[in-house]
Amino acid sequence: MKRIFLTGASSGIGLAIARALAARGDEVWGTSRDVGRLPTFPRFHPVTLDLLDDQSIDRAFAVASDEAGSFDVLINNAGSGHFGATETLSAQTVAEQFQILAFAQIQLTRLGLVSMRKGAGGLIINVTSLAAQLPIPFMAAYNAAKAAFAVFTMTIQLELPDSKVRIVDLQPADICTDFNDAVRKETSDHPGYATRADKIWKAVDRNMKSAPSPDLVARRVCALIDRANPPPRLAVGAIFQARIAPLILRFLPQRLLVWGIKKYYGL
Repeated sequence: MKRIFLTGASSGIGLAIARALAARGDEVWGTSRDVGRLPTFPRFHPVTLDLLDDQSIDRAFAVASDEAGSFDVLINNAGSGHFGATETLSAQTVAEQFQILAFAQIQLTRLGLVSMRKGAGGLIINVTSLAAQLPIPFMAAYNAAKAAFAVFTMTIQLELPDSKVRIVDLQPADICTDFNDAVRKETSDHPGYATRADKIWKAVDRNMKSAPSPDLVARRVCALIDRANPPPRLAVGAIFQARIAPLILRFLPQRLLVWGIKKYYGL
């Protein structure tokens, strides 16, 4: 039985992970800004957490740690999205995306590291995104924040002086959830942007609706927790997105990489 702290447990990937872990006997402390949205089932412990509030982050982790005694696994999964032309991105939107997707997760990662290194060790799974490698057009702030968190995760892997704590960068490709319903979409008055953005959003929505279910990610997470030496980075999703595309595009120069992503989205 593992004691697990999981952010973003109210829906989508987080909810699937919470259900899978609890079903196999793990104790899960799952978070949401609105605790009323969290599920109710055995071995699940609801935690109120607002990723936009640094004090809320510290308080939530401290309270949950006191209840659990200590955590064997920390899963940074919570997120949000923004869709719109990069040229018109406001500083506030960029700051919010980085706070939710990078700064808050970094804060929790540091809290987890301190706790685990004082104790018997543990596992931290940072859920970034395949968009960190293959950016989605019109989601610049989201892409950049996820990439920043992925690089931060890799830096910790380089720095850790021992193997008491394992760190994994888990990068989902398109997964069929209600994430797109919560994405904040902004339209542009520029006709060129408007046309291209509409085409991209239709492709993004189509890809997500035909993507694997979040249960696939949950199974991968369970497998990672059970491994004595999990991989430092793991992409999960449909075979083309998660395995073939990154392998092909990794060796392309920037010009061909941009061309390939444009072709993929029909631009």
